Parts: sequence; structure tokens; C-alpha cells
Amino acid sequence: MKENVNEDEPHFVRFKRVHVFPDFVKTKTKEEPYMTKANYQSERIAFIQAGWHKDITDQGKKTFIEDMKAAGFPEANIDIFETPGSLEIPLQAQLLAKTGRYNAIVCTGLIVNGGIYRHEFVTTAVIDGIMRVSLDTEVPVLSVILTPQNFHEHEEHHKFFFEHFKVKGREAASACLKTLDNMRAFKTVAKAA
Repeated sequence: MKENVNEDEPHFVRFKRVHVFPDFVKTKTKEEPYMTKANYQSERIAFIQAGWHKDITDQGKKTFIEDMKAAGFPEANIDIFETPGSLEIPLQAQLLAKTGRYNAIVCTGLIVNGGIYRHEFVTTAVIDGIMRVSLDTEVPVLSVILTPQNFHEHEEHHKFFFEHFKVKGREAASACLKTLDNMRAFKTVAKAA
């Protein structure tokens, strides 16, 4: 395995890249690295946001966009879509993936136990649904969908998740950038095969 840290990337994007491809596909020559600095101008991302608890999930969307822009990804290439709730996210993701327009889809929502039903059923349906979309369409679908066991709309929980979604948005940006790199690498490997 070859480790590579790109010192030109912003600190929050900088992470150790480990390439697990066989040595013969890593490089054509010693001077031509397998992974190159990304040109995000031709890539698009769909960002799907559930409408419930929008003031909280907006924090994840804001930090995701901030970090993507800081990494050189054009904000104009991030399309925002809203669904009424999290249960509608998988269908929206599937329709967007099937357009062939998006290199990745990021989904955000907050699924809480509202006392009427067990939120585990909704959580399972949503997470299984977006995973199915990703596997069926080969478009990466990333989740920023949080499913706290006991969320109460009092100030302490609201404040915690308000701040926590900021962190999750940054993590999603980092994961998205890495995933875009991986997808580009897989296409390069497929062409070489």
C-alpha cells in the first residue's frame, strides 16, 4: 500500500490516502502519479435535505458547502433538493441518480422518535433505501441522516444537534471529496484494464 498526504489541500480536507490498487495500476511512470489534483469543474453533487427540523439540518448543509468550496468545488455545481421528511429521501435520491447528472448525492435529515411510531422503522427504511440506490445506480449516496434514540425539542437537545450537524456537514464534505477521488480512480483503473 502506498500512503500519500497532499499538503496543498486545506487542513480539514487533508487526510492520509491509502491506495489499495495493485502497483501496476498506480502509476504509468514514476513521474505520473496515479491520483492527481481534482478538477471539480465538471462534477456535480445533489444535496437532499429533509424538511423536518430544517433549522438543525441547515447547519450540516452550510458547513458541507463551505468545506466543498474551500476544497475548490464550485458552489454552483451543488444542487439543493428538499423533501418533506426523511422517508422521501430514497426516492428523490434514486430519481436524481438515474438522471446520470450527479457524481455523488448527499442526504441529510434528522429522524426522531415522535412517540407515535417507533422511529427505527423509518430509520431502517431510509438508510436501506439510500444504500440500495447507491448499489443499484453506482452513484455514491452519502448519509448525514442522524437518528437519535431520544430527541426532545428542549433547548439542550436542540443546541446539541444544531452544533453536531455542523460537524457532520464537514465530515460529509471530507467523505464526498474522498469518494469523488475514488470514483475517478476506479474509472482510470477500468480504462487501463
